Amino acid sequence: MSPGRQQARTVEEHAAAVLARVAALPEDDVALSTLAVAEPGRVLGGDVHAVAHVPPFDGAAMDGYAVRLADLPADGATVTLPVVGDARPGSPARDRQEGEGAGGAVRIMTGAPVPAWADAVVPVERTSTERFVAGAPTTEREVTLARQQRTHVRHRGEDVRPGDLLARAGDAVTPALVAVAASAGLGSLPVRRRPRVAVLSTGSELVPAGDEPGAGRIPDSNSLLLAALVRAAGADVERVGAVPDDADGLRRALDLAVGAPAGDVAGAAAGRADLVVTTGGVSAGASDVVRAVLAAPDARLRDVELAAVALRPGRPQALARWQGVPWVALPGSPVSAFVSFALFVRPALAVLGGRAPARPVRRRVASAWPSPPGRVHVVPVRTLPSGEVERAVSPAGAGPRAAGPRPAVGGHATSALLGTDALALVPADAEKVEAGDEVDVLPLDGAT
Repeated sequence: MSPGRQQARTVEEHAAAVLARVAALPEDDVALSTLAVAEPGRVLGGDVHAVAHVPPFDGAAMDGYAVRLADLPADGATVTLPVVGDARPGSPARDRQEGEGAGGAVRIMTGAPVPAWADAVVPVERTSTERFVAGAPTTEREVTLARQQRTHVRHRGEDVRPGDLLARAGDAVTPALVAVAASAGLGSLPVRRRPRVAVLSTGSELVPAGDEPGAGRIPDSNSLLLAALVRAAGADVERVGAVPDDADGLRRALDLAVGAPAGDVAGAAAGRADLVVTTGGVSAGASDVVRAVLAAPDARLRDVELAAVALRPGRPQALARWQGVPWVALPGSPVSAFVSFALFVRPALAVLGGRAPARPVRRRVASAWPSPPGRVHVVPVRTLPSGEVERAVSPAGAGPRAAGPRPAVGGHATSALLGTDALALVPADAEKVEAGDEVDVLPLDGAT
């Protein structure tokens, strides 16, 4: 389409347009030691299969004595056997030939291999020894014991066998998977590279957080918001910060964001950013610098799409590629940026990381709220212990001098996001949501 012409779209159509610009990143084999310490939450690029038995040998499940069941009376009567050896973890018992264990018991600790001739372990507390002294050598010459209901032997491969499927491509690497993979003979896992995302905000009115804004200026919360959302979505982030409403300044910032020198299109292909996300400058105002850059001919710019999405908040949106890197331009109002990130950017990050995007779920509404018709109305909500949702309210309205908690109104009211754990997607034809209605809800999973 023409760079200056806006295209009307549904939410689903714009989400599909964003996803069409990204693909799963390459996979690498990463050592389990690295995944455990420095790379939690990576996503598998392929299925993971065991290569070893777990346990790797028949081992003792209790401290006690390894015996042959054939040497113990079937009726549970006690018998006294000579102690013929000692087995500790890492130091197998002195092996005996088949039949040589007849009439003998081996003192054995939990985790030690059971002698080949033994088929049961009698716990020490069920014997005449009663307990072992830590660090003490074997002194007992004989032990009195009886057959137990359980054998207390962990058999080789009873948990995992070679070829067993441990996890599938697209699953997250969890602490449990790291441990099971190590036990199953693996030293590394095939994982997708974590997406690298550059974020910036636009607006000459923006000043760094913590600085005194001055007349007509406001703190730059949007680039911080984007950076935090990217990290919460499991990607690495490069925060460029705020960029004034100057087209050349924005172009320089975009060159910095994609990690390539100005004009170096070939270098950008190997640059460090997989995605650029910006806020602001996509409406129809005289200071909307993103639209100005998107409308001007530039060898670094291609695949421009300006969209008017049937969405409230978050109608103006834009897409492009800058030096080959996908660029998603979101509106500048903070709640609009938050909503747009959840609907359009998080799914793209999931695809880049090799995961399926999250899908909305149906939830019952606890209390009514109005909903202006005409566009999909995205409402910040919080989940109650009952599983129902209610419209999120601003805790800023709950102080001693306030009139009471108040719901978020408009794309600028960020304080209600503090209590938000999901977004309700109200259909465009709805004029009100009643208590007891069911709506689609998109969980945010730590994004707030």
